Amino acid sequence: MHYLTRALLGASALSLVSTAALSETLTIATVNNGDMIRMQGLTDDFTKNNPGIELEWVTLEENVLRQRVTQDIATKGGQFDVMTIGTYEVPIWAKQDWLLPLDDMPEGYDVDDLLPAVRDALSIDGTLYAAPFYGESAMVMYRTDLAEKAGVTIPAQPTWGDIMAAAKAMTDKSGEVYGICLRGKPGWGENMAFITAMANSYGARWFDMDWKPQFDSPEWKSALDDYLTMMNEYGPPGASSNGFNENLSLFQQGKCGMWIDATVAASFVTDPKDSTVADKVGFAQFPAKEGMDNRGNWLWAWSLAVPASTDSAEAAKKFVAWATGKGYTELVAAAQGWRSAPPGTRTSLYENPEYQKAAPFAEMTLNSMNAANTQKSSVQDIPYTGGQFVAIPEFQGIGTSVGQQFSAALAGQVSADQALQSAQQLTDREMQKAGYPK
Repeated sequence: MHYLTRALLGASALSLVSTAALSETLTIATVNNGDMIRMQGLTDDFTKNNPGIELEWVTLEENVLRQRVTQDIATKGGQFDVMTIGTYEVPIWAKQDWLLPLDDMPEGYDVDDLLPAVRDALSIDGTLYAAPFYGESAMVMYRTDLAEKAGVTIPAQPTWGDIMAAAKAMTDKSGEVYGICLRGKPGWGENMAFITAMANSYGARWFDMDWKPQFDSPEWKSALDDYLTMMNEYGPPGASSNGFNENLSLFQQGKCGMWIDATVAASFVTDPKDSTVADKVGFAQFPAKEGMDNRGNWLWAWSLAVPASTDSAEAAKKFVAWATGKGYTELVAAAQGWRSAPPGTRTSLYENPEYQKAAPFAEMTLNSMNAANTQKSSVQDIPYTGGQFVAIPEFQGIGTSVGQQFSAALAGQVSADQALQSAQQLTDREMQKAGYPK
């Protein structure tokens, strides 16, 4: 009896140990935007089908997220098991062996269904290192009723002249309606994402072929002057503090005649539950400078990656496959309608007649993404790749510093010329320190 009791207790203890060993907690770092928050609300589907895996969320504002995940992965801190990162980080971090390859996704994941431009941007030598949760380019979202009232037409492929004229005509500051809302909050992925794309469309470039900064060029001067004119004369007050989320809220409240930003915003501005102008939104491609064939070349994907420092690699990959697979898209559609499906990642979504019917922005989103050329973002010769960013490790710091200068110009603290001069000097200094030209 004594030995049997010990044997039974031993088996019981072993069972408890086994259960504990099977239970894992994944810590997931993500950005505080609408699509990611929607995903968190649907994760019961994942935990129900993976009872040994628990999820812990760290949800952060965009600039803070980038700082935290960059610090953690560079120091091999191991704080996160799944990271939400962008198209900029993936190839740089993969080359450092900081990310685990996603070359063993489960059967049925269908990697070949990913849009080629997005898949290529997240791969090194054909191996995927992050899975896209949603992809985007940038486009014009505008109030059709305000445009009609103001007597202006916004073409499907507008020029900046079209945009500035429409912004002026739609502005009614006494009624708290502003002709245009654009990013002003400093950050390489906040105001500099928009301003870099705008500068691309003006024929500007960050660096010449010798890696010399080009902020002293007439193209940068023209782009920044027009940006500041639009924001100061036709934009909302306090715009130097506005990023993606703040402008989304302004547009949904009916305070923006136009908003030029990421295509992913389209499902939110047309959502009748959150947007007061849901049935009054039109779409157009990102503007080009008159006489120039360049529409900014913005291409981005918020993606899920597994850091090499994780102790839960297999569980993390299961979660990534769930959140970025076709099944998740169908889950969103069942819960909130096809219009809310994560855009810009899979060919099959854009071939789905239900999505096409529910999402009036689908064709413009796909056209905008397909038109983006991240291999040559400027009409001038450049030594770098990247659309609304420069794909070098130093850009994260330099881009944010330049963004602070341009945000200060928007706030009236410095002139446009002073901001450009400071941008030129600080960028040149940092590039020299980093050993460019290489």
